[in-house]
Amino acid sequence: MATAEELKASLMDFEENYNANPKLKTMNRDWNRKVRVKATDVEVEYGLDLKDGVVRFLEQPPAEPDLVVASDGETLTSMFYGEVSPSEPYMDGTLKVTGSEEDLIRLDFVTAMIWG
Repeated sequence: MATAEELKASLMDFEENYNANPKLKTMNRDWNRKVRVKATDVEVEYGLDLKDGVVRFLEQPPAEPDLVVASDGETLTSMFYGEVSPSEPYMDGTLKVTGSEEDLIRLDFVTAMIWG
């Protein structure tokens, strides 16, 4: 089981790796979204703010997120470290993502670029 601190570290690592990828920054320069990341087993929530192609880690989750990504802390931590693609936990129901259909399609493109 991943701790709140381990999840936070993985999100900060994701922020750094995402922002170092010029293709992702260009592709998402017009996709401004607030994301709530919720660990269901350690009951902690953080946020990611995507604005003008840049991702910023948020210690506090957004009050009104555009997307909510929820799973157990270990799955989230592994996913944000890039150790596991979100596809498998999403398909088996371990990972739940809620948002508009347009946002979910865009998120699919982002994950394909990051995780291949």
